[in-house]
Amino acid sequence: MPKKFDQDAKDRVVRLVEDRIVAENVSLQEACKIVAPKLGVSWHTAAQWTQVARREGRVLERLPEDLEVENARLRRENQELRDTHEFR
Repeated sequence: MPKKFDQDAKDRVVRLVEDRIVAENVSLQEACKIVAPKLGVSWHTAAQWTQVARREGRVLERLPEDLEVENARLRRENQELRDTHEFR
């Protein structure tokens, strides 16, 4: 019996697929094959949800400046986690 996914779950899959495409410069199909099994959906389903989200304009393209800000935030967060982990 097929599983039912709410819109939040679908949006999460789409976001993770789009993030993987940007981060690793891979195709939609490759990104879906990487992300989908970890989230309990088929890569075909992830690709369909992503294509629908793109057609509906729910996927925002990231500007290089946005990526730089996000990278800086993630570097800080990683360093904090490393520092916390070293104290244990």
